[in-house]
Amino acid sequence: MPQHGVFPVLTSVSDHAFPKAARLTKTDEFSSVFALRPRRRSTHFVLYVRANGQQQGRLGIVVGKKFAPRAAERNLVKRMVRELFRGRQDQFGGRDILLRLQAKFPRAEFASRTAIRRTCHAEISGLLDIAARPLPVAPPEPARPAGLPASPA
Repeated sequence: MPQHGVFPVLTSVSDHAFPKAARLTKTDEFSSVFALRPRRRSTHFVLYVRANGQQQGRLGIVVGKKFAPRAAERNLVKRMVRELFRGRQDQFGGRDILLRLQAKFPRAEFASRTAIRRTCHAEISGLLDIAARPLPVAPPEPARPAGLPASPA
C-alpha cells in the first residue's frame, strides 16, 4: 500500500540524457549548418553535417507545420530523431548534425502512426549512419606569394 508523502527516488539517466550542450539552440547555430550543402537526402528528410570543434556532437531538428501539420506528428518525428541520436551520440563527437523534414507523410500511405514510425526509423537511422562517417576534408586555400595584396572580393 503506497504511503502518502513518500516520493520514489529518481534514478540518473546520464548515460541516455539529451543535455542542452548536445542541442543546436540558437538561430546562428542553425544558420551556420544550413549554409552548407546538404550531406544527404532521403525521401522525407535532409541531413546537414558540419564539424563543430567541440568534443560533443550536437543535434538540431526542424519539423515544420508545412510538412507535418499535426502537432502529434511533429512531436513523434522529433522524439524519434532525438532517441536515435541519443543512442549513438558517442559516434557524433565534433559534429553538428541537423535533420530537416522535407516532405509530407501522405495520409493514403501513412494512415497509422506505426507506418510513420517505421518509415522514420529506417530513414533517420540511415541518415545517422551517414552522419557518423568521417567528414570530408576541406581543400586548403592556395598560398599567395609574399608581398602580393589580397585580391578584393
